[in-house]
Amino acid sequence: MTKPSRFDVRRSADRFHTDIGWLDSRHSFSFGSHHDRTNTNHGQLLVLNDDHVAGGTGFDTHPHQDMEIVTWVLGGELEHKDSEGNRGLIYPGLAQRMSAGRGIWHSEKNWSPNDDVHFIQMWVVPDTEAIDPGYQQMDINDSLAMGGLVPVASGKGHDGAISIQQEDAVLWVARLAEGETVELPSSVSSHVFVARGGAALEGAGDLGAGDAVRLTNSDELTLTGTGDSEVLIWDTGHLT
Repeated sequence: MTKPSRFDVRRSADRFHTDIGWLDSRHSFSFGSHHDRTNTNHGQLLVLNDDHVAGGTGFDTHPHQDMEIVTWVLGGELEHKDSEGNRGLIYPGLAQRMSAGRGIWHSEKNWSPNDDVHFIQMWVVPDTEAIDPGYQQMDINDSLAMGGLVPVASGKGHDGAISIQQEDAVLWVARLAEGETVELPSSVSSHVFVARGGAALEGAGDLGAGDAVRLTNSDELTLTGTGDSEVLIWDTGHLT
């Protein structure tokens, strides 16, 4: 018997909120001091943090282990440094992935001394533990400019996407003008997040910036821009 589809709409204002001066962050799932045992993940997606970091500040060097960490910048520039000798400057349209593997230390700093950087950081459970730590970045702007649904990070070998160590997961990004549509693939577990602008999702209705929909056992669905918008869609398997 086919399991019924489920739409779980989460509004921006209902996210956990951290404001410590230099950092203003909204969390889609339990994170840090914010804990709700009923809201720890959706499928293999464990973290989706919507971060604003003030100029000249950022996250000091800290460790991670056994996690695929994908960073997507919406405005400004973010500098990455890690204990494996990797260094990168992340800007809008450049996808970045860090595989923490058996252990890595890194820092993330706002490149500008004055202006905020706005970025989304997302963590996905890897399918293999204790791999060698790794880093990859890739400019996706040309693909995004062609329109449609663009694979940005993939464990399924999509061309033109950074790779992640999770064979069930793909991060898609759509930049939509008002009235422009894309078709989301059917999925056992997917997470639709409106990073900026607005969009309407078939079966869920109108969504504003910061709103999300958690989909389970969904068929193909139409997503329509309701203004200039940027939408991030994670297609993952279930968390085992």
